[in-house]
This record gives sequence, C-alpha cells and structure tokens, in this order.
Amino acid sequence: MSMSAARILIIEDSPSIAQTYAAILEGAGHSVTLAETGADGDAAMADAVKPFDILLLDLQLPDYDGLEWLEARPAIASQSAVIVITGDGSINRAINAMRLGAYDFLVKPVAPPRLLTTVRNAYERQDLAQKAETAQKLAGRESFQGFIGKSAPMQAVYREIENVAASKATVFITGESGTGKEVAAEAIHKAGGRAGKRFVAINCGAIPENLLESELFGHMKGSFTGAIADRKGAAREADGGTLFLDEICEMDLALQVKLLRFLQSGMVQPVGSSRPEAVDVRVICATNRDPAREVAEGRFREDLFYRLNVIPLDLPPLRQRPGDVGLIAQAFLERFANEEGKSFDPLSPELLQELDARRWPGNVRELQNTMRRVVVMTPGPLLSASDFPTERVVIAGEAVGNAFASAASPIPSPAAQQAADGFGVPMTLAEIERRTVEAAIARAGGSVPKAARELDVSPSTIYRMQARWEKADGLS
Repeated sequence: MSMSAARILIIEDSPSIAQTYAAILEGAGHSVTLAETGADGDAAMADAVKPFDILLLDLQLPDYDGLEWLEARPAIASQSAVIVITGDGSINRAINAMRLGAYDFLVKPVAPPRLLTTVRNAYERQDLAQKAETAQKLAGRESFQGFIGKSAPMQAVYREIENVAASKATVFITGESGTGKEVAAEAIHKAGGRAGKRFVAINCGAIPENLLESELFGHMKGSFTGAIADRKGAAREADGGTLFLDEICEMDLALQVKLLRFLQSGMVQPVGSSRPEAVDVRVICATNRDPAREVAEGRFREDLFYRLNVIPLDLPPLRQRPGDVGLIAQAFLERFANEEGKSFDPLSPELLQELDARRWPGNVRELQNTMRRVVVMTPGPLLSASDFPTERVVIAGEAVGNAFASAASPIPSPAAQQAADGFGVPMTLAEIERRTVEAAIARAGGSVPKAARELDVSPSTIYRMQARWEKADGLS
C-alpha cells in the first residue's frame, strides 16, 4: 500500500464538518467517500469493491448511535481502521469505542495536524496487519491450484503464479521433467481473468513436425493429403483463453518463425488459407531443457526466446523441496487407495524419512507412479520400506535412482549400467522397453530428441510411449 492509495469513508451528519475533513484528507492524497447516516455508510460499504482502509465515524448520527452501529457490525473493525470522532468527550464512551475495536477516539473540534497524524498511524498499522496476515496465509499453504507442498520454494512459486495470473504477458516455465509444468500453466489460467475460457495444451514434441503447424493454426479442407475437413487448430480453439505450448524447444526452426509471427501479430493463418484471422490468446510455454543453451547452440531462435521469456517461472525439483515428499506421498496414497477400494494407515515417520532421502530424478511424476504401484501391489494397511521398489544404486561413487542418472554423472560401466537399469531381475518385454527408453533419456540429460537419436527412433515414437505409460499408470 502507499499512503496516496488510502480509501477513507467518513460517516458524519454535519455536511460542513464532513467537507472540512474531506478537504484536509484529500489534500494529503487520500481518497474520501462521504455518508451522512449509518444507512448511507452501510450502502457505501456495500458498493465498495473492497473494504475501506479507514473509517471516520461520528457517534451521534440521525438514525443510529455510533457505538451501537459499530457494535452491530463487528466485522468492520477487523477490516478497516475505525477512528471515532464525537463532540462527547466522556471517558466511558472512549473506552467503549476501543472495546469495540476502534483504533482511536478523537474529540471535536479536531485540529488538522491531529487528524492527519491519527489517519496516517492508523493506516500504517492497517497496512502492516494486512501484510502480516497475507504472509501468514501464504506461508501456511500446503496446496495450491493442483500443487501439493508447503516448502519455501513452493510458497515462492505460488506467489509468482498469483502475481502473473492477471497479466496478459507470456510466461516461460522451465523445470525438470515431472516437476508440474502443465499444472503450473493451468494454475496461471485458473487464477486469472481467462479462467472462464478454454485452456488448450499442445505438446510440441509429441506431434510429427509436418502436422504440428496444422495442430497449432488449423488447416483448410484439401490443403494437404489427409486434410478431409477444415480444422480449427489449437490457437483458435483457445481464443479468449490460454494456449499452452509444452516442450517448446522441440519445435522445428521453420515453424518457430511462424509462431513468432503469430505472437507479434495476434493473427492466425490456417494451412491452405489466404485469409489470416485475429485471435486473443495468452501463450504459456514450457521446456525441461535449458532454453538459453538451445539458443546458443542454434536449435532455438533467439528472437522467439526473448518474445516468449517475458515472465520466466522456474519450478524446483522435488529434491529441493524439503518436507514436501511426505505431503505428496500421503496425498497420493489416500487418492489411489480410494480409487482401488483399499485402506492404508498413514505413512510412518520412518518411512517418510526413507522416502525423503531418495533423489526422485523423475520428480513428482515418479513419486506418483511409485505410490500407485505400491497401492496396487500391497494389501495394506501398513506400509514399510520393503513395499517400495529399491531405488538407490551406486554408480561411480554417486547414488542414483533406477535407470536415471543426473546429467553431470560420469558414464557408468556397462555392468554398472545394467545393474542400474534393473536388468538383473526377470522382466517382461514391455518393462525392458520402458527401462531402456528411460535410461536413454536419463543419459541424454532429459532430452527426448537426443535419446531418440541414440535409440534410432523418432522423438514422436518416444512421446507416444510416454503417453501410453502415463495412461497405464493412471495419469491420463
């Protein structure tokens, strides 16, 4: 708050006195609303978008005794700083006003310096109280718009989402795979003014390059082989709402040019059409790669990066969120137990400590998959560490999980990698396929295209596999 933004309601039945107060306060930069009766005061507060910062209340009104009016409305003193002004200077009325929550008690006639000083002090105290209340609410949140977590890094994420939600600016979300980038995009959409319109998500890496333009901007019937009908496209479907472009760094350079033109002009031109159309969308994009590095290595246009990176939002990995693993695991346990018709005891402190010690390279998604598997495979009601898959192996002196290794880890020996991939135990062909692909992605530092080149398949093949696995895990 700033003092110039103070909103003051004066309830005073003497027009001359009310106008004098208003002139003094407006001269100091305050905004003033006048009411002559208690009923007028009620109407002014009902019409206000939010509670007044300060209320100047005369105790002798035509329709109310001021103290009785205040006593009948206990919420007012908690929402606004109430300053009682009266010609009756009895100490009993002063005490009663304070008991009802009034900040101060002034006796007519009030000297302008005293009025300004009292208003300033009341407003500063109100400002501090509101900031403290807001901070307390923020610090205490254990969930927010689909996220679960009360750690300091997540509190910062919640505040950033709230700050950017009302804006029209483009948001660029970064973070490791499984940290909840689409959850963050939807949270921004739901917390802003576009919540009533559509949220449309496109995974730029899961769609073949020759079809992505059509998916984004639409096409006209007959514009290419297979275009048997007009297609609206994601940008036009999201008109008035939000368009989320996931894995934006996987987009072909030629299409990046068209995306930049769309962002600059707000015009969409479907494939096969000669007539561009205006759309109103907020664009949010995301990647699990380092976009600055992609620009430096020539895989992502610099001008597009700066056009998208208006508001950066980086999501912390699960290993950097102290205390959140237990909250998330317990929430998933309750959710999946309900879905499976089972009953489980709350996770024990010992088990929570064990789970918190793991690296969780796949972040929240990996923890979610793990909890679902445990719920399905364990009768319950009590869970122990033995019910969870062995997650830690030591490779080149560093603890890593399953087939995942950090991008900075040394390349393990074939024997060590085989142990890490879990190939020392019987598995189905589907399990071998999944672990092989996930191990390749881990070695590629999370880059699906790099993993695809290593495995000699197209990136879209891996994305389809991941979508199939997520559906099988119950994440679709």
